Amino acid sequence: MFGFEIFVIVVVLLVILTIIAGIKIVPQGYNYTVERFGRYMRTLTPGLAIIIPFIDRIGHKINMMELVLAVPSQEIITKDNAMVQVDGVAFYQILDAAQASYEVNNLENATLNLTMTNIRTVMGSMDLDELLSQRDEINHRLLKVVDDATQTWGVKVTRVEIKDINPPRDLVDAMGRQMKAEREKRSEILIAEGMRQSEILKAEGEKQGQILSAEGRREAAFRDAEAREREAEAEARATQMVSDAIASGNLQAINYFVANNYIDALKELAKAPNQKVLMLPVEAASVIGAIGGIADITREAFGGGGDNPQAPATRPRGSVPSS
Repeated sequence: MFGFEIFVIVVVLLVILTIIAGIKIVPQGYNYTVERFGRYMRTLTPGLAIIIPFIDRIGHKINMMELVLAVPSQEIITKDNAMVQVDGVAFYQILDAAQASYEVNNLENATLNLTMTNIRTVMGSMDLDELLSQRDEINHRLLKVVDDATQTWGVKVTRVEIKDINPPRDLVDAMGRQMKAEREKRSEILIAEGMRQSEILKAEGEKQGQILSAEGRREAAFRDAEAREREAEAEARATQMVSDAIASGNLQAINYFVANNYIDALKELAKAPNQKVLMLPVEAASVIGAIGGIADITREAFGGGGDNPQAPATRPRGSVPSS
């Protein structure tokens, strides 16, 4: 009986070990591949799974979560023969555990080398200025190339990003001088444009001022012409009145006409700029007598002795008879 009990215990232990060997628990975020006699059979998803003990075995444990792959720094020669140091980062996710396990050996290393090679290819076909200013375009091209190449591996590359682009120090200094020259050029252009606008506005202001000045002169000329016209009309009426008085035989009117013209002539002589001393080769008493005649005409015009228009002209007091 003792030997039989030992046999039973051994059989129970073997059954328990067999059951344990056939039960597999797959954690969340992982897939396991099952191999039977070295051949791929199926893929175990997260949860509880059962395999045939001692016949089936777990081949690869694949992480199905998105992974980050650091791309180390490398030297790249651009299209214009500039050497730069470039590094980056790639994000990828395994979609098919079987393909990732059996289509490529060492998936991470293969993805890394593929990414580095395509970085050199894409960035080597561009100028330095394009590298520094078109990172989005570089990332987009790299993502397309790498993702297309890794589809047969059951991998989806979600993003490829260039982190740093480091040109040589002397090239950085040259770029700084170029940028400074460009900024100074733009500054001078803006200053010249400002001066141009200022000159244009100044010219426009002068133009408007000349237009307004011309308008003012035209209005003043119109006013002067109107004033001269009215003065001429008054002169004509006065001349007509004097002519009528002369025609009627009024000697005071003749004296007024002569005295008025005489005084105007003296006034013009006095206003001449080149006359400092005025010589009068005439008798001042005759002028005074003419002025007296003007006074007589005024009295007659206002009823002070206009009964006898044919009476001889009276000599003013203090007048000197002409020779």
